[in-house]
Parts: sequence; structure tokens; C-alpha cells
Amino acid sequence: MLIAIDHGNYAIKTTNHSFISGLSEHTVKPPMTDEILEYGGKYWTLSGRRLSYMRDKTQDDRYFILTLFAIAKELENRGQYTPVEQIQLAVGLPPEHFGVLKDKFARYFKRDGIIKFVYGDKPYSIKIDRVMVFPQAYAAVIPQSSLVVHTVRMFVVDIGGYTTDVLLLKNGKPDLQFCRSLETGIITMNNEIIRKVGALHDMRIEDEHISAVLQSENTILPEDVKETICEVTKLHAQDILNQLRELQVDLRSNPAVFIGGGSILLKHFLMSSPLVAKADFVESPNANALGYEMLGRKTLSLRPLG
Repeated sequence: MLIAIDHGNYAIKTTNHSFISGLSEHTVKPPMTDEILEYGGKYWTLSGRRLSYMRDKTQDDRYFILTLFAIAKELENRGQYTPVEQIQLAVGLPPEHFGVLKDKFARYFKRDGIIKFVYGDKPYSIKIDRVMVFPQAYAAVIPQSSLVVHTVRMFVVDIGGYTTDVLLLKNGKPDLQFCRSLETGIITMNNEIIRKVGALHDMRIEDEHISAVLQSENTILPEDVKETICEVTKLHAQDILNQLRELQVDLRSNPAVFIGGGSILLKHFLMSSPLVAKADFVESPNANALGYEMLGRKTLSLRPLG
């Protein structure tokens, strides 16, 4: 079975699921929750508090545990349950880190032998027999190839949890010689909004409040707090575009495709900027995972027999 996973700094995404990249570790089975994963003699639950940013997510086992959660959710979603499930993983890395970390990332997930864990009181045994690593940002536009295939030059801008990654496409093909990563993602913006709202309004807000305001959802926040959230967001979007210009990414002369959960939140501010001439938005937060799955299926179909 092919399972595609986007290991975001803010959220883990599969083709069917999305959850915060947060974990809590327990030595005894915690009560009052069904979503418990038992692995390696410990119990793990998902947490609304995301993990600290790691450029290299292979430093410890936490992203592997999050991967087991993602695999279990996909197996459960597809109604699959066999004694040993053969898994092919399709994952990705930011384009700028792709060449350096690709092999290490693949080795991190490809554990030897049978991996046993319990999720939701159901025992699972899986074998990860292949790991395919693809460049994110490029993967996300694969399902929307009609947007890019006939364009001479286009930038794909992936605004994620901690980073904003930009990749140049030439005639629909990625130019991995031109890829950049900025530490200007949504986590950075949210931290600044939370700080400013606390200083100006003496109020503690969370990421969920910010997302609700930016997506015009109902909240009980006062209007002046909402205005502060929007003001900081506008400045953050402008800062991203200014930093891109410093990297010779001029979106006045080149079309752009914005992807990632951050792009959805910043869409209004990016569309109204004079620094952006023509932009399309891929609004699915699962876009990278969907792209990894398509690239993974193509790779597997090309694998030699035997």
C-alpha cells in the first residue's frame, strides 16, 4: 500500500487527514482518550501543542511516531487490516534541503523488519519496504499541472508552518538550482500576533483564534483585537514578498502559484499587493501529500520487475 505523508512543521498531512505536529509521551496508558498509540514500550497521544521547529526532522523518533499515527489513520480510513501490511511511503522535503537530506530522510523511515504498534486498541504490524522522497512545493502543483505546464517561467511559493519555500519552474519542470527557503512561515507570524495582542490588549489568544479571524469565522474577539491580527498579517505578507524580491523572485514579472496552509490564510493580502501581478492558489492543505502520492505511483509503475 502506498501512503503519502507531508511532514509539516505545523501539521502532518496525508491525502485524507491533517493533524497538528504535536505529541505527548506517557509511561502509562492515559485515560479519557481513544486516540492512543503504543510503540516501543511507551504510550503516545496527539497534542495541540506543535513540536519545536527542526530543520532536520530525523534527530529523534518523534516524527517517526507521528508517521505511525498517519499510517494508522490511513489504514483505518481505507478499511485495511491484514496480519502484516506492506507499506510504500511517499514523503517530501523543502527544495533547498532536498539534495542534502533526501537520503537521510529515506533511511529514517525505512526501519528494518516488522514494525509493531497498537493504535486505538487495535494491534498493527507493518513493513516499510520502500521510501520515496520528493521535493515539496513541486509536488503540490502536480495535480494542477495545467497551471504550469505551458508557462516558460513560474515560481511556486509554499507558505508553511515555519518556512516559506520558493521553487522556480521552467516549462513545468523544477529548477533545483534555484530554490530558496525563508524562515517566515505562519508560526513566526502567529508568535508575533500573540505577542502584539498581549502587549496592546492584555489578552491571550491562540493559533486557532488567528486562523478563525483570517478565515472570517465567528469569534467573540473584540473588533480592535481582530484589527491587530489583520494588521500584523498584512505586514507579514508584505515582508514575505519583500524578502522574495531580495532573492531575485519578482512576482511582478513572473506568475506565481501559492500553496500551503499559510497561503490560504494570507490569500487576501497577497492578492491585493502591488508586488504580485498574477497568482493562482492551490487551496487544499493536503496538496503536497496528493502530489507525493501521484509521483509515488508513477515511480512504482516504472520500477523494474524482479
